[in-house]
Amino acid sequence: MRVLVVEDDVELQVAVPAALKSANLAVDLAGDLATADEALFVNSYDCVVFDRMLPDGDSIDYVRRRREDGWAVPVLFLTAMATVADRVDGFEYGGDDYLVKPFAVQELIVRVISLSRRGPTIRPSILRYANVELNSARGEVSRAGVLVTLRPKEFAVLEYLMARPEQLIRYAELIEHCWDVGAESTSSNVLAATVTRLRKQLRGGPDLIQAVRGQGYRLLDPDRAR
Repeated sequence: MRVLVVEDDVELQVAVPAALKSANLAVDLAGDLATADEALFVNSYDCVVFDRMLPDGDSIDYVRRRREDGWAVPVLFLTAMATVADRVDGFEYGGDDYLVKPFAVQELIVRVISLSRRGPTIRPSILRYANVELNSARGEVSRAGVLVTLRPKEFAVLEYLMARPEQLIRYAELIEHCWDVGAESTSSNVLAATVTRLRKQLRGGPDLIQAVRGQGYRLLDPDRAR
């Protein structure tokens, strides 16, 4: 899942992305509404976290205008504006959730993951395919009942494939949704290396990740394909 954080506080520009990345999310950062607008035009996001008062305006006005145009990406307002009237405005003008600063990091993570699962359709927090189970809320994966330790990008790739079992997912789509803009490299070679490590970790049965040469990957149980 990929998230955009729109925040101008220097300390929170570090803390909020770090917290979300610890939960296996890909995170991009914008310091004002103009930069956020450009990022939203170029990239696809599962959730946007907005501070309210930004250098170029109140994000609530930006969200309201986008909602009027049919924009449907889930929005969390993360702000020090804490009155009941502030919170009501946040929901009435297009916000899906509202969290007041100071905040508990774990609560932020849970709320963002919950919103990110919505997308065009609500995605379950627990995904299952063959004998693999992935719990996005807990950040856990198991195969045949045995916990599997994955790196953040391995987790993100598996989650994206498990949400679309047996569908061909092209390289570019996986990279877009599992890597953030600040990643050192987003080449297909990096993706291939991640998939190789993921396969090694998913012991306990046949290889479920099928490579389609020159195109992408799909999650496919060999037993079902026969």
